[in-house]
Amino acid sequence: MKWKTLPVLISSSLLAATALTPARAAVGPLVVVNPGFELDAEGWRFTAGTGVATNKPHGGAKLIYLDSGEGKSVSQAITAPAAGRYTISAWIATGGTGGTFTIRRNGTDAGTITLPSRSTYSRYTHSNVELGEGDRLEIVFGSGAGWVNADDVMVSPGAKADPRVTSSNAQIVELFDWAKAKAGGWAHQDGVPGLLNVDERNPAGTGEGVYASSYWAGYAHRTGYYSRDFAHQLAGAHILGLDQENKNMLRSFAASATEEHKFYPVWALNFDATTYLTIDYRSPTNFVREVPATFELVEKADQAFRWTGDRAYLDDPVFWNYYQRATNDFVTLHDGQIPNGSVKVAEGTGKGIFQGAASYNEVSGEPLAEAGDAIGAQYQAYLALADLARDKHDMKTSLRAAKQARDLKSYFNQTWSVKPGTGEFVRAYTVDGTPLTGFGKENSWFMPMKGIIDAGPRNDAYLDFIDAEATGAGRPRNIEAITYLPDTFFRHNRNETAWKWMRHVYDQRETNHANSRQGLNGDYPEVPFTLVSQTVEGLMGIQPDAPRRTVATQSRLPADIAWLQVADVPVGDGTVTVRHDGQTSSVFTNGSGGLRFWEARFPGEHRWLELNGHRAPGLRKVIDGVTYTVAVVPVRAGQTATVQVAR
Repeated sequence: MKWKTLPVLISSSLLAATALTPARAAVGPLVVVNPGFELDAEGWRFTAGTGVATNKPHGGAKLIYLDSGEGKSVSQAITAPAAGRYTISAWIATGGTGGTFTIRRNGTDAGTITLPSRSTYSRYTHSNVELGEGDRLEIVFGSGAGWVNADDVMVSPGAKADPRVTSSNAQIVELFDWAKAKAGGWAHQDGVPGLLNVDERNPAGTGEGVYASSYWAGYAHRTGYYSRDFAHQLAGAHILGLDQENKNMLRSFAASATEEHKFYPVWALNFDATTYLTIDYRSPTNFVREVPATFELVEKADQAFRWTGDRAYLDDPVFWNYYQRATNDFVTLHDGQIPNGSVKVAEGTGKGIFQGAASYNEVSGEPLAEAGDAIGAQYQAYLALADLARDKHDMKTSLRAAKQARDLKSYFNQTWSVKPGTGEFVRAYTVDGTPLTGFGKENSWFMPMKGIIDAGPRNDAYLDFIDAEATGAGRPRNIEAITYLPDTFFRHNRNETAWKWMRHVYDQRETNHANSRQGLNGDYPEVPFTLVSQTVEGLMGIQPDAPRRTVATQSRLPADIAWLQVADVPVGDGTVTVRHDGQTSSVFTNGSGGLRFWEARFPGEHRWLELNGHRAPGLRKVIDGVTYTVAVVPVRAGQTATVQVAR
């Protein structure tokens, strides 16, 4: 199998700039030859004591090895096609200490990772290596006290955004820096050649394609991204500047939700953003699909629009048609097994994931028709469409979707989630209409995470139940399930519990994943992406609305973080910097020309706030049944403002 040479393309934007300026060729990606060593030695230089083997590859059928002892190396030199920053990663396993993974720029060391002794493949990353056009980049694996195996080298575009954390608490700084670097190495360069349909059953794949701007969202031994993982990673990806990637991936899912597919988006696509991943797609009537994902993609499109202000999320008919069909045609078509009165609830078949599952919980074995994660996601999809339609000035659609959300939430709290004659909380229904209670993992914690439960004692008790169950014998085995728990508890201002679960996820990063092919928990892409978003959206409570030129903030700092600042978070056409001291003082710096207002939120009722040192009455605002005191402060580009609760 040979890597294809990419054609040279002419940039239409440059041609349009001026008729007098000669056209310039679009610059291609920085391509590693034979990155998975499937072509044996092609592209690489081997010293004695090294070679290509087939005994234990990370992916595909082959790997490289370096025998123990000093002085052995495997290397490749590449000429940079353009100036820029690049992130270089590789999967490496070792039988002893002292091996190295080195990057050289024009013969000079630009970074060396000294490898520990670890027989499990782990992903090692050199972040944001600066290269000039024509620079010579060398990727070098060096020997150590034990054997070294390496595989699946990857070059990612360097960071497009650089948010930075400082704090009184060293652990949150360490956590965020680790997550930012780790997540940044999962993005693909636009136009890079790569294999398609690689998975554990088909390690050689089915051929080659040209990858679009995208990133890994799912198992690292499959060449694709998954709707569920992508939905959970989207906010973290934006914070790291991966907006084009988010749009490409979301649009590919939206385009796949055809009438032939009964308006389900496919479960996974290859990194070319076109080809359905074959391990999960067998035919138009036999492919993996789960009800919550259909709705989460609508919610996440709205979230992407709030962060970026990119009107493609409103004006591109592929997106707009998807929102409409997901919240109308899809619901109608998949609501027929269990009567719900005047309210429609999308259902699964109870026949497994290849025929349409009601829940993200794939391991329960329960034949579910309706599930808590699906109905919660459906509620948020209605709210998202109401928001999107309002910005599109389609008030008829906005009002209809808002009413659908209200009606569904009312039905959920009064009927759906109530087991008659008991105080038990229903979290799903089987195909024969039997209500299920107890702990259902995703179909339990998604209900409070999506805000469909009315605020109050019932919601509080259910959050306590989830925390206890997730800690006990029934806790999820897979780390990606646990990554939702911080989001669940942050939403309800359970700051200590949310932070506990963030620390737990981070502390498990070097534990083996439940799927042995995946490697370590920290090498599952969802882990770093969600830790990034949970720092910014969770702990800092940053809630953007770039189209309406506003950013809201709320401190959710736990007791052991006295102060926390996140600098240069991208919003709209610029950035914001936010600092919280405890839960009563916030500072906001506007680095965006498009933003105009900061809404500083503080839980509870406070008669007075101090705005830039001046005493002012606080404004009362109820959000999801919870009372806040807020101040709406005009902050021009380049200005800083301070709001705190008056003593």
